[in-house]
Amino acid sequence: MECFLEFAFFRNALAGLAIISIASALIGTYIVTRRMVSIAGGVTHACFGGLGLGYYLGFNPVVTAALFAIASSLGVELMSGRGRVREDSAIAVVWAIGMAVGILFVFLTPGYVPELNTFLFGNVLTIGAADLWAFGIFTAVLVAFYAAFYHKIVACAFDGDFARVIHLPVAFINCAMTVLTAVCIVLTIRLVGVMLLMSMLALPQMTAELFCHRFATMMRLSALISLACCIGGLLLATVIDVPCSALIVIVMAAAYVVPAAVMPVVRRLARRS
Repeated sequence: MECFLEFAFFRNALAGLAIISIASALIGTYIVTRRMVSIAGGVTHACFGGLGLGYYLGFNPVVTAALFAIASSLGVELMSGRGRVREDSAIAVVWAIGMAVGILFVFLTPGYVPELNTFLFGNVLTIGAADLWAFGIFTAVLVAFYAAFYHKIVACAFDGDFARVIHLPVAFINCAMTVLTAVCIVLTIRLVGVMLLMSMLALPQMTAELFCHRFATMMRLSALISLACCIGGLLLATVIDVPCSALIVIVMAAAYVVPAAVMPVVRRLARRS
């Protein structure tokens, strides 16, 4: 471990994992509680349209991906909020259109598209100082928003209809959290890639939900689980020489499957005794 810490890219990877674990815990707990994990997958794949457009036009693909992510997330919120389209149907439309636009523009881009594999599959070892600053600033904004509107966020996540009855700003909270989710997805693409990002926003929260049901406790526990699994996957990847992003998700899946399988047996034995 000490020899790896001598390398700047490894230290950046650890720092990035720590910061993004906090951000993904805050965002993931909200979307899991609100039962809208699929929006993370929809926005993640809609980002691919922005990436393709950015490469085709010669712009920064992260900027165009961010615009696509925010527009698609707000589009889902707008369509489902007015009751015209079911939320799952709106997410499916955004998902399909984003992927189709991305494939089209990647095909039209002359030559080989550089760094596309990084966005598709992720590489945490490519995190640089600029990424750390972006992660840090976003996480600070996210924490500040939670500090200012925590009780309203919890109320809207658990029961939006009741929150409207007591005149809470449900539309504002939902739109703000949707935009923050989109920005978090864009910033995290380089960490685990388009194909694997949804696991970062769901598996640690699902694991934490096995042990607790309070919103704040679930956030803190999911952050610890996410950080432990990310560091564990990164260290394992250095030993067995496989892509660390995929291994991180496998470790997270194992962290959920093992207690989910063991806990019912433990409870059954406890009742018998």
